[in-house]
Amino acid sequence: MEIKNAIASFAALSQDTRLKAFRLLVSQEPEGLPAGEIARQLSVPHNTMSAHLLVLARAGWVVSKRQSRQIIYRASLTHMEAVVQFLLQDCCAGHPELCASLMDSLSGCETAQFNNQDSF
Repeated sequence: MEIKNAIASFAALSQDTRLKAFRLLVSQEPEGLPAGEIARQLSVPHNTMSAHLLVLARAGWVVSKRQSRQIIYRASLTHMEAVVQFLLQDCCAGHPELCASLMDSLSGCETAQFNNQDSF
């Protein structure tokens, strides 16, 4: 990942509603949620939520698929992984043992559910 892409990704999440929407979608993997349900759960007007989801999609944080009359949104776990990898790429100035506690905290995440995470 290039630094300009990482900056765009961080900028997309640097707004309260968008960060909440992304976290909600991560919790709903692998099924995702319709845009209207995301708006309802976050108490945000539908048109405002659509604008936020567009920003997240452009930055790579969410993917969408039309199902009948609804658009279903899912968190892009591959993008999240790429951003985390970008942050950890030069972890601890070449001394990865200094990042052991961080890696231990991440190891508690269940990885089995993330297989084929961005495909519908």
